[in-house]
Amino acid sequence: MEPMPEDWERAVAVVAHPDDLEYGVAAAIARWTRQGKHVSYLLATRGEAGIEGMAPAVVGPLRVEEELRSAAVVGVREVEFLDHPDGLVEYGIPLRHDLAAGLRRARPDIVITMNFDLTWGEDGPVNHADHRAVGLATLDACRDAANSWLFTDSGAAWQGIKAIYVAASGNPTHFADVTQTIDAGIASLREHQVYLAGLGGEFDPDEFLRNMAGFTGLAAGCEYAVGFRRY
Repeated sequence: MEPMPEDWERAVAVVAHPDDLEYGVAAAIARWTRQGKHVSYLLATRGEAGIEGMAPAVVGPLRVEEELRSAAVVGVREVEFLDHPDGLVEYGIPLRHDLAAGLRRARPDIVITMNFDLTWGEDGPVNHADHRAVGLATLDACRDAANSWLFTDSGAAWQGIKAIYVAASGNPTHFADVTQTIDAGIASLREHQVYLAGLGGEFDPDEFLRNMAGFTGLAAGCEYAVGFRRY
């Protein structure tokens, strides 16, 4: 892995659900906002179908509030929700349209999204269908956003995206050193109190994130790191 270039000023992080970014990426975002970079979030859903035993009408607003607090912990003030149905996000033209429109509004230099592989690792569990749809559509929406002949109802074309960085990839090419910001990443995940409680069992955000970032840090040559695959 190589250090992730930081010669950019604006980024958009595009994911499916509230809490997706907090399982590691938020620590990198804290690093960048502390450098004075502008990072915004673009979420396909409100996570309303994410807690068994709680009605979506109740869960959606709760998870939005948790995500807004979580984002603020790492210096992110702009969080947009596209209101696709949680658990039923479909790859297709409507999703690409909405993502391209969001990218045109935000005008980023780079885009960050999540692993869209079929499984987590070669023999791991199946990746969530929403993750797969949003991650792949994000790659395509970056090109769509640059094409002035596509989605002409969604603002002026934006051709300034230099690269896309996919987090939680099984084959990362770059890393961000989060040794100084791992605590902020942990605090960001802790803001998802209702969601974490809804999962049941015992889950320690501190232990989970330090173990994961520590493993990546071994490969990166620092104490804690977050890996990305560059496209």
